[in-house]
Amino acid sequence: MTASATPGDRSLGMRLLANMLRRFIQRGTLRVIEADGHVSEFSGTPGPVATIRLHEADLPLKLFRNPELHGGEAYMNGTMTFEDCGLADFLNVFSINRGAIASYPLQSVLRRVSRWVRAFQQYNPVGKAQKNVAHHYDLSAEMYRLFLDEDLQYSCAYFENGNETLEEAQEKKKRHIAAKLRLEPGQKILDIGCGWGGMALYLARVADVEVLGVTLSEEQHRVAVERARALGLADRVRFELRDYRQVDEKFDRIVSVGMFEHVGVTRYDEFFGKVYDLLPDDGLAVLHSIGHMSPPSVASPWMRKYIFPGAYSPALSEVFAATERQHLWVSDVEVLRTHYADTLVEWNRRFQANRGRVAELYDERFCRMWEFYLLSAETMFRTGAQMVFHMQLARTREAAELTRDYIFAAENRLRETERRQSSAA
Repeated sequence: MTASATPGDRSLGMRLLANMLRRFIQRGTLRVIEADGHVSEFSGTPGPVATIRLHEADLPLKLFRNPELHGGEAYMNGTMTFEDCGLADFLNVFSINRGAIASYPLQSVLRRVSRWVRAFQQYNPVGKAQKNVAHHYDLSAEMYRLFLDEDLQYSCAYFENGNETLEEAQEKKKRHIAAKLRLEPGQKILDIGCGWGGMALYLARVADVEVLGVTLSEEQHRVAVERARALGLADRVRFELRDYRQVDEKFDRIVSVGMFEHVGVTRYDEFFGKVYDLLPDDGLAVLHSIGHMSPPSVASPWMRKYIFPGAYSPALSEVFAATERQHLWVSDVEVLRTHYADTLVEWNRRFQANRGRVAELYDERFCRMWEFYLLSAETMFRTGAQMVFHMQLARTREAAELTRDYIFAAENRLRETERRQSSAA
């Protein structure tokens, strides 16, 4: 590995940052242009190349102290820009070297401190949880429509073949989850964290079931209610602005898509205990959540501050420990590795195509924040430890099928139902 700089005195902040980057860049090359024009280059084995320009003299010290937080902030504020590359190139260099920075003494200490206080960071009791949700999900529904699919699915799509449109992949995600629920006529279903209602409405369309969707987002609740009324499904699908912990009736099936990340690791027992209480002995639940394949960790400080306050995507070891304590059978687990990266690529493509309108709704700083969110998330799923998991849960061993063959048979039946409905429309 090599590091070079043009002659001249370095500020304390740049000397500290340079020392860290020498150890950090194990693969690829990162060039740093300081506010005074000095250039430093840090290289490892052959790999991607990125050049950043820092427009404030105190930025090197901030990046040394907390590169993830202040790097994102600098891009949002326009105080870090790129030369002959883009944000995606920089994030790629950062991601493939992420493991090296974690071992740097200061960063190692910061991560240990963050682990100690993560219970406070993920504090999501009733009431506080709604404030955290409002920060992200009560943004303009129009803004979300600018980059999501037509059904407003704001979670990982299912790219079965790899050449699907976003709409097709999201439809396949709903079908895949519905198949795992083993729907039967007359069942009552609870959708925890129902978003804008797409999953609940899909279940009611393809099966003779009643669905209750609960959300903490006022904006999502408003849109979901309007959609159920417009589709003529308000008699079988109802949406309530309610915390799932306040639900007390029994349900034959429970589904939760993209909500578990907001529970907080200290409340996993509470979540799975509630699932246990709401299910009958022959009931099933399907959980769709972001997770990671590495040991228990902490959320990105930038993501936690600007995008998802109180959120955390868990290691499976943390989830299994809680299901065991709550005496739930984990009857099936599926890990989706790069499906979310492909989903985020399409979200970002649509976001960029509508960036001007987003800037009108908010401003350019918001656009850079959202771009950083979408691209950094894609990088984490493409080269980092992030993944998505499906977990089927039951109170008894007899509630679930003994093999996975039923999933594919159920998907075929659901596909045929969708085809008949489309032909009749």
